[in-house]
Amino acid sequence: VVPVLAGLLLAALFPSSRGIADPVERSKYRWIQALTLIGALLGAKLAAVIGDLGWPLEPVGLDAFFLVGRSITGALLFGFLTAELLKKPFDYRTPPNDRFAMILPFSIAIGRVGCMLVGCCGGRETESLFALPDEHGVMRHPTALYDLLFHLGLGVAFVAMQRRGVMKHRLFALHLVLYGTFRFFVEFLRDSRLYAGPFSAYQLFSVAMLACGLFSLWRHAPSTEPIQATSPAT
Repeated sequence: VVPVLAGLLLAALFPSSRGIADPVERSKYRWIQALTLIGALLGAKLAAVIGDLGWPLEPVGLDAFFLVGRSITGALLFGFLTAELLKKPFDYRTPPNDRFAMILPFSIAIGRVGCMLVGCCGGRETESLFALPDEHGVMRHPTALYDLLFHLGLGVAFVAMQRRGVMKHRLFALHLVLYGTFRFFVEFLRDSRLYAGPFSAYQLFSVAMLACGLFSLWRHAPSTEPIQATSPAT
């Protein structure tokens, strides 16, 4: 409960809509943000049902949707897709919000503190120097800690980049690319069930996240066309 409340407090103290000057666009953004949150929550659940229970390759009861946990890979992927699909109906023309992308890694890091407290998202058994004991004393890769450190580092980097205008309007896309790559390889250290050959469902979501991030980076790349000089109006 404490990590969730801390994440909500962080969002309240640093609202991502603050950087949008146009009140009409700001109102659209808030509606899209609220609906995107719903899409992200549903995606987080759906990804966990697939990743942890093997659906639809294996039958799963409706109650499992409520009992299973949530996945940040599903939240990021389906949140991104929901936001992109809503932009046209809302006629939202403002570029992606770097302020949101700057705050998001810290919120995810806080969520990983919750994972560590309840003992979920554990890694495989290992004798590595980085191993930590689980609730049964078994030494495992602390994959939740790896994720926490990754997002803390990413958040610090994004703060610096946002202040300097680096990768303007592309920080969230960069997040998808970097985390998709990171999560794909960290999955080999996690105790996840296999879904497609040697890969877990979360690795498939990671690849999809990486693809979406690369597409968004390309879509919002700065124009390289030369600016033509115009004559002053007479």
